[in-house]
Amino acid sequence: MDRRRFLQAGAAGLALPAAAYAYQQPKRVGLIGCGWYGKVDLLRLIQVAPVEVVSLCDVDKRMLSQAADIVAGRQASKKKPRTYSDYREMLKEKDLDICLIAPPDHWHSLIMIEAAKAGADIYVQKPISTDIVEGQAMLAAARKYNRVVQVGTQRRSTPHLIEARDTILKEGKLGKIGHVEICCYYHMRAKENPPDTPPPDYLDWEMWTGPAPMRPYNTLAHPRRWRAFMEYGNGIVGDMCIHMLDMTRWMLDLGWPKSVSSTGGILVEKNSKANISDTQIATFDFGELKVVWTHRTYGHPPDDKYPWAATFYGEKGTLKAGVFGYDFVPFDKKQQGVHKDVTYELEQYPEDKTEEALERHVAPAVRGHMKNLLEAVATRGKPVADIEQGYISTASCILANLSMQAGRSLTWDPAKNRIVGDEKANELLRRVYRKPWIHPEPEKV
Repeated sequence: MDRRRFLQAGAAGLALPAAAYAYQQPKRVGLIGCGWYGKVDLLRLIQVAPVEVVSLCDVDKRMLSQAADIVAGRQASKKKPRTYSDYREMLKEKDLDICLIAPPDHWHSLIMIEAAKAGADIYVQKPISTDIVEGQAMLAAARKYNRVVQVGTQRRSTPHLIEARDTILKEGKLGKIGHVEICCYYHMRAKENPPDTPPPDYLDWEMWTGPAPMRPYNTLAHPRRWRAFMEYGNGIVGDMCIHMLDMTRWMLDLGWPKSVSSTGGILVEKNSKANISDTQIATFDFGELKVVWTHRTYGHPPDDKYPWAATFYGEKGTLKAGVFGYDFVPFDKKQQGVHKDVTYELEQYPEDKTEEALERHVAPAVRGHMKNLLEAVATRGKPVADIEQGYISTASCILANLSMQAGRSLTWDPAKNRIVGDEKANELLRRVYRKPWIHPEPEKV
């Protein structure tokens, strides 16, 4: 980005500490995980700050080479970044100011902890971890090494959702809120059943699998569709519920749920290799407020305008909020409602118009999230989606899956980081790592 466009971006929304980046030495940036959202995140960062992308890492040689070419074409220096197939070799250089982490979920914890040890500030995709102990270790590492860590729950930086929080919820226009429904009705679960095959020669399947259980290579797993398998993530609850639960917590200033209960399973789509649930309901009990999640990967959504959203029910009205906009419907018919559509920034950032696989409606939120990260890096403060908030939202969603697995409600003690009175369930707080990978421990990071 040239200086003129950077200053324009700053005037549009950067706080003063972050705007000072225009006059500083460009931050040295690396990306680990050069697939779909890794590139989305990195290219949004390039749009809002004069960074120098110096390193890229991926176990897929084709994906890595493509990302290097794209970055060279988009960053101001036009330099092609160094490329690595092993994140440990990349982080061994210890020359990054900011490290973006966006591989499949089962890799987040080990990589984030090593990046913190290497002295980088971090942007890590959600959910932060695949089990709860991993998340505890990540939080401990961020604090021990004094690193700024922003989690990719970018609803906290979505312009129209910030407006809904500030002008509807915080101004009390709903009155007392007694119930929140969060949902996803996208048909996003894999339905096909391709055969297992040898991995392609450009992919290191052993390293891709890492600490996860070894499965035969399948095109359902790579590229991009690994979310079909619980071995690599936490299903639709870990992928989609975390966004809406985190958004709800942020909008209403909620901490930990007191208990979590969930039911569901593979009830309809039984023919695919995918092993994530196609139907699931989870209740996050915050005391006087229950937040209830539903996902279903078949049939129609109850509201076509809000298939992935949160609905806040208050005594004075209802607020529906999703990635494409929000609607406030007051109970008093004499009071005017409010509708707001998502903000697009296609003229300010024309690259958005042609970038492959970009969710154009989400791009402003990612840019806002990156600006917030830069401000936190400058001030050494906590970003809006600090690692602790990411840990709470991630762990809450994992507890929902564990509740479904255990067949009972789980009560969480955040002081002890344990499920109360349920040692069988506590055995599920960590996954078994495939050798030679070693599960991180909070007290040893």
